Amino acid sequence: MTAPTRIDARTEQAAEERPDVETAVRAAARAAKDAQPQLARLYPETKNAVLEAMADALVASAAEIVAANAKDLERADASGMDPGLRDRLALDEDRVAAIAQQLRDAAALPDPVGEIIRGSVLRNGLELREVRVPLGVIGMVYEARPNVTVDAAGLSLKSGNAVVLRGGSAALHSNTALIAVLRRVLAEHDLPEDLIIGIDEHGREGVDALMRARGLVDVLIPRGGEGLIRRVVENSLVPAIETGTGNTHVFVDASADLEQATAIVVNAKTQRVGVCNSLETLLVHRSIAGEALPRLVAPLLEAGVRIHADDTARALLAEAGVEAELEAATEKDWETEYLALEIAIRVVDDLDAALEHIRTYSSGHTESILTRDLASQQRFLAEVDSAVVMANASTRFSDGSEFGFGAEIGISTQKLHARGPMGLPEMTTGKWVVVGQGHVRP
Repeated sequence: MTAPTRIDARTEQAAEERPDVETAVRAAARAAKDAQPQLARLYPETKNAVLEAMADALVASAAEIVAANAKDLERADASGMDPGLRDRLALDEDRVAAIAQQLRDAAALPDPVGEIIRGSVLRNGLELREVRVPLGVIGMVYEARPNVTVDAAGLSLKSGNAVVLRGGSAALHSNTALIAVLRRVLAEHDLPEDLIIGIDEHGREGVDALMRARGLVDVLIPRGGEGLIRRVVENSLVPAIETGTGNTHVFVDASADLEQATAIVVNAKTQRVGVCNSLETLLVHRSIAGEALPRLVAPLLEAGVRIHADDTARALLAEAGVEAELEAATEKDWETEYLALEIAIRVVDDLDAALEHIRTYSSGHTESILTRDLASQQRFLAEVDSAVVMANASTRFSDGSEFGFGAEIGISTQKLHARGPMGLPEMTTGKWVVVGQGHVRP
């Protein structure tokens, strides 16, 4: 008998220390793994019909879901939850309808499973092709985002994957209600309910157990704050896809159309603040800062945005008669993902300085340049090393739904397997299929 591997030993030790949670989470993962092969036998039309039925069921159950969400919001208010997180948590009937629409959008997309990625006939006559196949069992760890529950379940089903969901205690009632609706639809279509499993009741220990479920869970995707993502990426024994935080930047170049720039900056910062693609740091070219800053800042102040500005920006705004209280930006502000009505503003000497600032402080999520100079635009798009780079557009477009993916499982800021908004193709891997006619290797 061979000695256990280091991973096996750690898993066995964890099971001895926390037998109830460890056993329960591993049993959930095993159930998902056992259920997943049934998806491989489904025609795309069947999967699409299930997604449409799930969307209908969510809309029909909206009142029940909103009532469950109200319990979570009551706890959130009592605990003083950050407004940005609370906005992500909150559901009403319109948001439930929007979540349901994401399922319909996913149903309308091409099924990636079975797609031929590449192929050829070798000189010896062997037929060779690489095809898309599901990852298997996906573990999702996220915080206070009930829409992710449905997005992850729907995209997993469409791409042939089972999913184990841990959405956090803050959304316990909301997620429980949503998962119950989705599992009910699976049962009505003679599919195993364990294709979608929630483990919220196991708390933080459940996350730890999920991170140790190597061999049962094929990939773990964390979505949430920096602490959650770092914890999973640094400690998981299950391969993880890092969905990074969104310390996003907009650079207003010397040639920018200031009317257009103002509209973009206000949209990027205020259209919805508690999301990873909202603007956090605004960089302004020194040569136009005196004219641009008052125009850019005025509507932000009107929207209630708290301004953290460097010395140059505060001096220029004071000269322009902007009398609002502006806070002095610190090193921490350049590093912060506010997820709130707050923004950091810095005046930079030129494009080189803007690129250097972004290289230093960006989380690698999304950056945008506002310019009418084609050379500056091309250089920015080529040199900024983030998952999504833009020109003359709001960072709020950095989103799987906006990209036409139907929905997204997350926005990856790593460079292996997937990068940027992850839709259906990114939830698959490849396998090689070889067909011969009695071939043997000489």
